[in-house]
Amino acid sequence: MATVGKKFPNLSVDAMNEMGDTFKLNVLEEAVKNNKKVLLFWYPKDFTFVCPTELHAFQAALSEFEKRNTIVIGASCDTPEVHFAWLNQSKANGGIEGVTYPLLADSNRNLSSILGILDITNETYDEATGTVQVEGDNVTYRATYLIDEEGTVFHEGINHMPVGRNVNEYLRLIDAYTHVQEKGEVCPANWEEGKEAMQANAKATAEYLAVN
Repeated sequence: MATVGKKFPNLSVDAMNEMGDTFKLNVLEEAVKNNKKVLLFWYPKDFTFVCPTELHAFQAALSEFEKRNTIVIGASCDTPEVHFAWLNQSKANGGIEGVTYPLLADSNRNLSSILGILDITNETYDEATGTVQVEGDNVTYRATYLIDEEGTVFHEGINHMPVGRNVNEYLRLIDAYTHVQEKGEVCPANWEEGKEAMQANAKATAEYLAVN
Protein backbone atom coordinates (compact mmCIF):
# COMPACT_ATOMS: atom_id res chain seq x y z
CA MET A 1 0.00 0.00 0.00
CA ALA A 2 1.69 3.18 -1.18
CA THR A 3 1.82 6.01 1.35
CA VAL A 4 3.49 8.72 -0.76
CA GLY A 5 1.37 11.85 -0.83
CA LYS A 6 -0.61 10.72 2.22
CA LYS A 7 -0.34 11.53 5.90
CA PHE A 8 1.80 9.08 7.83
CA PRO A 9 -0.34 6.86 10.11
CA ASN A 10 -1.30 8.56 13.35
CA LEU A 11 -0.22 5.87 15.79
CA SER A 12 1.84 5.87 18.97
CA VAL A 13 4.38 3.05 19.27
CA ASP A 14 6.74 1.95 22.05
CA ALA A 15 10.25 3.27 21.61
CA MET A 16 13.62 3.02 23.35
CA ASN A 17 16.41 5.60 23.64
CA GLU A 18 20.09 5.15 24.40
CA MET A 19 19.46 5.84 28.09
CA GLY A 20 17.21 2.79 28.40
CA ASP A 21 13.98 4.78 28.68
CA THR A 22 10.85 3.27 27.12
CA PHE A 23 8.29 5.80 25.91
CA LYS A 24 5.54 6.26 23.34
CA LEU A 25 6.52 7.86 20.05
CA ASN A 26 4.15 9.06 17.32
CA VAL A 27 6.05 9.65 14.07
CA LEU A 28 3.36 11.93 12.63
CA GLU A 29 3.35 14.08 15.75
CA GLU A 30 7.16 14.28 15.76
CA ALA A 31 7.02 15.89 12.32
CA VAL A 32 4.08 18.23 12.87
CA LYS A 33 4.70 19.36 16.45
CA ASN A 34 8.41 19.96 15.90
CA ASN A 35 7.95 21.42 12.39
CA LYS A 36 10.66 19.06 11.14
CA LYS A 37 11.09 16.42 8.50
CA VAL A 38 11.40 12.83 9.69
CA LEU A 39 13.41 9.96 8.27
CA LEU A 40 12.01 6.66 9.54
CA PHE A 41 13.92 3.54 8.57
CA TRP A 42 12.83 -0.01 9.34
CA TYR A 43 15.22 -2.94 9.58
CA PRO A 44 14.43 -6.66 10.07
CA LYS A 45 15.99 -7.69 13.39
CA ASP A 46 18.30 -6.69 16.21
CA PHE A 47 21.51 -8.73 16.62
CA THR A 48 21.78 -9.51 12.91
CA PHE A 49 24.24 -8.68 10.13
CA VAL A 50 23.44 -5.92 7.64
CA CYS A 51 21.28 -4.14 10.22
CA PRO A 52 24.04 -2.79 12.52
CA THR A 53 25.93 -1.40 9.53
CA GLU A 54 22.87 0.65 8.63
CA LEU A 55 22.23 1.88 12.16
CA HIS A 56 25.83 3.06 12.48
CA ALA A 57 25.71 4.66 9.02
CA PHE A 58 22.66 6.72 9.95
CA GLN A 59 24.33 7.66 13.25
CA ALA A 60 27.48 8.80 11.42
CA ALA A 61 25.34 11.07 9.23
CA LEU A 62 23.11 12.29 12.06
CA SER A 63 24.59 15.81 12.08
CA GLU A 64 23.88 16.12 8.34
CA PHE A 65 20.24 15.22 8.91
CA GLU A 66 20.06 17.69 11.81
CA LYS A 67 21.42 20.44 9.53
CA ARG A 68 18.49 19.67 7.26
CA ASN A 69 15.94 20.01 10.09
CA THR A 70 15.34 16.26 9.97
CA ILE A 71 14.71 13.80 12.81
CA VAL A 72 16.06 10.24 12.36
CA ILE A 73 14.13 7.31 13.84
CA GLY A 74 14.98 3.62 13.51
CA ALA A 75 12.39 0.85 13.82
CA SER A 76 11.95 -2.91 13.99
CA CYS A 77 9.57 -5.43 15.55
CA ASP A 78 11.91 -6.19 18.45
CA THR A 79 10.92 -5.30 22.02
CA PRO A 80 12.33 -2.26 23.83
CA GLU A 81 14.35 -4.56 26.09
CA VAL A 82 16.04 -6.24 23.12
CA HIS A 83 16.82 -2.82 21.64
CA PHE A 84 18.46 -1.79 24.91
CA ALA A 85 20.51 -4.99 25.08
CA TRP A 86 21.80 -4.30 21.55
CA LEU A 87 22.52 -0.67 22.44
CA ASN A 88 24.73 -1.98 25.23
CA GLN A 89 26.74 -4.23 22.91
CA SER A 90 29.88 -2.68 21.47
CA LYS A 91 30.28 -1.93 17.78
CA ALA A 92 33.36 -4.14 17.69
CA ASN A 93 31.17 -7.02 18.86
CA GLY A 94 28.36 -6.41 16.34
CA GLY A 95 26.33 -4.11 18.57
CA ILE A 96 24.96 -0.59 18.16
CA GLU A 97 26.56 1.13 21.14
CA GLY A 98 26.79 4.84 20.34
CA VAL A 99 23.49 5.10 18.46
CA THR A 100 21.60 8.07 19.93
CA TYR A 101 18.41 8.38 17.87
CA PRO A 102 15.26 6.61 19.11
CA LEU A 103 14.31 3.10 18.02
CA LEU A 104 10.66 2.12 17.59
CA ALA A 105 9.77 -1.24 19.14
CA ASP A 106 6.75 -2.31 17.07
CA SER A 107 6.57 -5.71 18.76
CA ASN A 108 2.79 -5.93 18.31
CA ARG A 109 3.33 -5.12 14.61
CA ASN A 110 0.49 -2.61 14.55
CA LEU A 111 2.35 0.10 12.61
CA SER A 112 4.27 -2.25 10.31
CA SER A 113 1.00 -4.03 9.47
CA ILE A 114 -0.67 -0.75 8.53
CA LEU A 115 2.32 0.09 6.31
CA GLY A 116 2.28 -3.38 4.72
CA ILE A 117 6.02 -3.97 5.10
CA LEU A 118 6.08 -7.33 6.91
CA ASP A 119 7.80 -10.35 5.41
CA ILE A 120 4.66 -12.49 5.08
CA THR A 121 4.56 -14.60 1.92
CA ASN A 122 1.28 -16.36 2.64
CA GLU A 123 -1.51 -16.54 5.22
CA THR A 124 -3.74 -19.55 5.85
CA TYR A 125 -6.63 -20.11 8.22
CA ASP A 126 -6.30 -23.23 10.34
CA GLU A 127 -9.82 -24.45 11.13
CA ALA A 128 -8.65 -26.88 13.81
CA THR A 129 -7.13 -24.14 15.94
CA GLY A 130 -9.13 -21.16 14.65
CA THR A 131 -5.94 -19.25 13.97
CA VAL A 132 -4.35 -17.50 11.02
CA GLN A 133 -0.90 -18.93 10.31
CA VAL A 134 1.69 -17.07 8.28
CA GLU A 135 4.63 -18.05 6.14
CA GLY A 136 7.69 -15.85 6.38
CA ASP A 137 9.61 -14.36 9.30
CA ASN A 138 6.91 -11.76 10.00
CA VAL A 139 9.55 -9.06 10.39
CA THR A 140 9.93 -5.92 8.31
CA TYR A 141 11.73 -5.38 5.06
CA ARG A 142 14.21 -2.46 4.90
CA ALA A 143 11.51 0.17 4.40
CA THR A 144 12.32 3.89 4.52
CA TYR A 145 9.94 6.84 4.81
CA LEU A 146 10.65 10.54 4.43
CA ILE A 147 7.95 12.69 5.97
CA ASP A 148 7.58 16.46 5.66
CA GLU A 149 6.72 19.08 8.27
CA GLU A 150 3.00 18.56 7.70
CA GLY A 151 3.22 14.82 8.22
CA THR A 152 2.95 13.92 4.52
CA VAL A 153 5.12 11.12 3.14
CA PHE A 154 7.25 12.39 0.23
CA HIS A 155 9.39 9.29 -0.24
CA GLU A 156 8.85 5.60 0.41
CA GLY A 157 11.33 2.86 -0.49
CA ILE A 158 11.67 -0.82 0.37
CA ASN A 159 14.77 -3.00 0.07
CA HIS A 160 14.84 -6.77 0.43
CA MET A 161 16.62 -8.16 3.50
CA PRO A 162 20.15 -8.63 2.08
CA VAL A 163 20.48 -5.16 0.54
CA GLY A 164 21.64 -2.28 2.74
CA ARG A 165 20.70 1.34 2.11
CA ASN A 166 22.76 4.28 0.82
CA VAL A 167 22.41 6.95 3.50
CA ASN A 168 23.62 9.73 1.19
CA GLU A 169 20.67 9.16 -1.13
CA TYR A 170 18.27 10.16 1.65
CA LEU A 171 20.22 13.36 2.24
CA ARG A 172 19.93 14.07 -1.50
CA LEU A 173 16.18 13.41 -1.46
CA ILE A 174 15.70 15.75 1.51
CA ASP A 175 17.76 18.44 -0.26
CA ALA A 176 15.65 18.02 -3.41
CA TYR A 177 12.32 18.18 -1.61
CA THR A 178 13.45 21.20 0.40
CA HIS A 179 14.47 22.90 -2.86
CA VAL A 180 10.99 22.24 -4.25
CA GLN A 181 9.40 23.62 -1.07
CA GLU A 182 11.52 26.77 -1.01
CA LYS A 183 12.06 27.56 -4.70
CA GLY A 184 8.94 26.18 -6.34
CA GLU A 185 11.12 24.43 -8.94
CA VAL A 186 11.26 20.73 -9.78
CA CYS A 187 14.45 18.64 -9.58
CA PRO A 188 15.51 16.64 -12.64
CA ALA A 189 17.26 13.26 -12.68
CA ASN A 190 20.49 13.05 -10.67
CA TRP A 191 19.89 16.49 -9.17
CA GLU A 192 22.11 17.40 -6.22
CA GLU A 193 22.37 20.52 -4.08
CA GLY A 194 23.96 23.29 -6.12
CA LYS A 195 22.90 21.89 -9.48
CA GLU A 196 20.37 23.47 -11.83
CA ALA A 197 16.69 22.77 -11.25
CA MET A 198 13.85 23.83 -13.55
CA GLN A 199 10.32 25.15 -13.80
CA ALA A 200 7.57 22.61 -14.31
CA ASN A 201 6.59 23.43 -17.87
CA ALA A 202 7.41 22.18 -21.37
CA LYS A 203 9.56 25.19 -22.32
CA ALA A 204 11.76 24.84 -19.23
CA THR A 205 12.12 21.11 -19.83
CA ALA A 206 13.25 21.69 -23.42
CA GLU A 207 15.74 24.35 -22.32
CA TYR A 208 17.16 22.04 -19.64
CA LEU A 209 17.49 19.08 -21.98
CA ALA A 210 19.20 21.23 -24.61
CA VAL A 211 22.19 21.78 -22.34
CA ASN A 212 22.15 18.63 -20.18
